[in-house]
Amino acid sequence: MRFLFLLFIVVPLIEITVLIQVGSMIGALWTIGLVVLTAFIGINMLRVQGLATLNRANWRMQSGQIPAQEMVEGIFLAIGGALLLTPGFITDAFGFMCLIPFTRAWMAGALKSRMVVMGRSGFSQGFAQSGFHQGPFGGAGDASRRDSSVIEGEFETHDTNDKDKLK
Repeated sequence: MRFLFLLFIVVPLIEITVLIQVGSMIGALWTIGLVVLTAFIGINMLRVQGLATLNRANWRMQSGQIPAQEMVEGIFLAIGGALLLTPGFITDAFGFMCLIPFTRAWMAGALKSRMVVMGRSGFSQGFAQSGFHQGPFGGAGDASRRDSSVIEGEFETHDTNDKDKLK
């Protein structure tokens, strides 16, 4: 509840105070111009960084890996884009932190280390721990925990009424 109070009451009050201070120093038109410029730069950065993150996620999925880092970075990209569209210099600073690859990767890594994945087999394991694999058919689990009585393979069905095709 305190978090929501800070988010919706205190942050806008601080932003208004900073905007008034900056406006009194450099002028109202320059302040508005800076707010519009940071929004424009932020949208372009969001587009570039979003496509780069999406490409990395696609590459990981094609190689059979879970794109956990990219998914968490996508959340930070969305938050950063929203913060940059919000007028103000403090929200812009946090928004740019979410869009800069180094800081975004650091924040995503910190958040990812706190997340837990629950696989189909019922065990839970953190993203950061090794041994978590996504199988080619969507099954999640550690290779050492697989049932050894399962034999993977392919099969082909033949119609027994067409004996000429079997010869």
